[in-house]
Amino acid sequence: MSKSLEGRVAIVTGSGQGVGRGIARVLAREGAKVITNNRKPGSVSAGQYRREDMSEEEYVKAIALKGDAEATARLIQSEGGEAVPFYGDVSDYKTAEKMINFAVEHYGRLDILVNNAAGLGQGTIETTGEKDWDYMTLAKMKGAFNTMHFAVPIMKAQGFGRILNCASGAWTGTANLCAYSAGNAGVVGLSKAVARELAREPVTVNVYCPEAASPGHVVEFGKTIRSMEERLGKEAVFDPGKIKQVEEDHGPAENAAPFLAYLCTEEAEYISGSVFTVKGSGKIEIYSEPVITNRIWKKGERWTVEELKSAVPDELLFWYTSPARGNL
Repeated sequence: MSKSLEGRVAIVTGSGQGVGRGIARVLAREGAKVITNNRKPGSVSAGQYRREDMSEEEYVKAIALKGDAEATARLIQSEGGEAVPFYGDVSDYKTAEKMINFAVEHYGRLDILVNNAAGLGQGTIETTGEKDWDYMTLAKMKGAFNTMHFAVPIMKAQGFGRILNCASGAWTGTANLCAYSAGNAGVVGLSKAVARELAREPVTVNVYCPEAASPGHVVEFGKTIRSMEERLGKEAVFDPGKIKQVEEDHGPAENAAPFLAYLCTEEAEYISGSVFTVKGSGKIEIYSEPVITNRIWKKGERWTVEELKSAVPDELLFWYTSPARGNL
């Protein structure tokens, strides 16, 4: 039976463990030759978490999910696929260039670029420091820019390219995740801009927001729940049913990856500039496009503040509920 990505060459950044590893495995199963990647040997991101921040169950899960680029490449090879590792931080401009060139030098082309590398964390606008901000924004935003900058000319020249950039539902703005939300929102804006730039080219750019098993989810989700319980009380935090659903949605990354493999096929050339959610429970969702929903206009003269005091609530925002305060 023919494979959907036979003969294609893919780079999957941040594929040493978790979601990236699942994506790399599925692309390889579909016939792609894969460059796996993470910053350096060893499970770097898993190592940032403190044992005392986890329950015993979370610790066991996190350890089971950790790995690095070489471990993922070996796993793919053991399953009959072809993969080679490349270590390097894609938020570094020169390193990103070297990785793109490595793929072309090793396999002769580059068809698929999956920017999955990310830095996870938490923090409000008051508690987030400069290093936290950089960690949660650079790998995603600058990493995606760096790799696309060098990959796009290659894809245009060869007449085929598929780019998938990882974001998160936090791109819409999540409390206590200000830097992480900003990094993901930046990825969405960047991806939509590049998709439009390439609209006449056989190169597509889409965004996926994954919910699947990873060391980051195991640690950060449990940490978030405990933090909110401490501040608000256990009964005021989350419905147990919703927590159960979140855990089900964060099933194996291999369950979320087939849709991403489909986006990399020739048949999916008509899909570009969109944002999807893919879940380990098998759910696939698409976000609506931002649109202007209403306007007021005073032709020929500027508004006065006094006029706006009545025009805004009566005409522009008569239907309005604050996105930030609507549930308070």
